[in-house]
Amino acid sequence: MKRHLNTLFVTTDGAYLAAVGETVAVKIEGETKLRVPLHLLQGIVCFGRVSASPQLMSRCAERDVGLSFLSSHGRFQARVQGPISGNVLLRRAQFRLADCPTFSASISKVIVTAKIVNCRSILRRRLRDHPDATGSSAIQTAVDELAKRVSSLDRKLSLDSIRGVEGDAARIYFSVFDHLIVQQKQEFKFQERSRRPPRNAVNAVLSFGYSLLAQDVSSALQAVGLDPQVGYLHRDRPGRPSFALDLMEELRPIMVDRVALSLINRRQIKITGFKVEEAGGIHMDDKTRKKLLIAYQERKDEVLVHPFLGEKISSGLISHIQARLAARYIRGELDAYPAYFHRG
Repeated sequence: MKRHLNTLFVTTDGAYLAAVGETVAVKIEGETKLRVPLHLLQGIVCFGRVSASPQLMSRCAERDVGLSFLSSHGRFQARVQGPISGNVLLRRAQFRLADCPTFSASISKVIVTAKIVNCRSILRRRLRDHPDATGSSAIQTAVDELAKRVSSLDRKLSLDSIRGVEGDAARIYFSVFDHLIVQQKQEFKFQERSRRPPRNAVNAVLSFGYSLLAQDVSSALQAVGLDPQVGYLHRDRPGRPSFALDLMEELRPIMVDRVALSLINRRQIKITGFKVEEAGGIHMDDKTRKKLLIAYQERKDEVLVHPFLGEKISSGLISHIQARLAARYIRGELDAYPAYFHRG
């Protein structure tokens, strides 16, 4: 159980939340482990098998404390909300600002900057760990080129120009991605990023991981009362969670790419776990998919210090913290959106 940004995150299976006076009590096997005054909370987010008393639900609704329930994997399930809620005003602000080119460019620039910096972090980590491996020179060149793309974002740019920088940076990053694979290189050969369908095993792993991340970010946005469909960097398209895709950009390298590379380089997955479909795409078998799910969950359990909060959190809570920071920015409570810049 952790409190961040006036939000109580409950991740212990079997926990029971009850209203005790003017506090919320978190009980595990009948024993109260934590009590927090309700007036100090803006939200409560429950993961997995966590239940709450009807009295607490009523208190949260009356006091506009968002009470959200997510699966243990982070899939949004339900949210308890009173008849009058600031979330309506939050969503209206979100929709209104999505039509403002200046605001869209502002938040997009920060997101793209964080994405490129985090991609550089992955490449620099490879240079640190394997300085003499094949491809180090190409990786160093990519690191330098990505630094130039970050610098290019310092000036005032249109939204289309920012998208152009993001696309160029992604091309540079994935042009050396094959050099990040130091084991099973022949089996897991990476040439270029392909999506629908993925054309090789590495792309299949990345695409599945990105789907998991998109689900997590969508759930986080819904838990805070934002609409995952209305974004700024990614524009509206039926069925596309544009805002979730926006916020996950900065998290792709650290939450998915690292997991994919670790599974391959540690030989935890084998090429025999992938099959070619009739349409030419690559399909993971159930065993391989389970290994990826486990590795992804383990990654979410890792503890780090959030650069903006200065507090220790599990990696799995980053998307929830970023969603709440985005909500504060949209409300006008922050001067800028504090994107997630990974340290390490």
